[in-house]
Amino acid sequence: MELLKKDFERSMLSALQTQMRRLFGDFFGEELPLFRNGETWVPELDIAETPEAIVVTAEIPGIDPKEVQITVRNNHLVLRGEKKEEKETKGRHWIRTERRVGAFRRELALPAEVEEERIEAVSKNGVLTVTLPKKKEAQGKQIPVKTA
Repeated sequence: MELLKKDFERSMLSALQTQMRRLFGDFFGEELPLFRNGETWVPELDIAETPEAIVVTAEIPGIDPKEVQITVRNNHLVLRGEKKEEKETKGRHWIRTERRVGAFRRELALPAEVEEERIEAVSKNGVLTVTLPKKKEAQGKQIPVKTA
């Protein structure tokens, strides 16, 4: 009975998130993590830019790095994966479950064009770091100011 209640609560939350996503639309530019297509969990991201590269860091605890798919298309980075639920329930009566599980998909527009062949992704201690080297044209050129 408890599992049915949990499923009902998830479906109601999913419906509310879908409606809120429609309400906010593209007002904020990128989708807000809480309102992402009814998904109940998405990794949080940090995005940094240097003159040479864009660096995206994502928290993916409990996910096998081999199960994460990274795609760059049309100047958008897409991260996909799934955090799987524990199947072993033998002899357990859950008092509380707070860990979120499920498939996720994060997509973000990149602030500069990147060299797709040189992209690197490294996972360490549940943190995924994707380094996207910028194309030479996107790195810009420093123009010195001369005095007259």
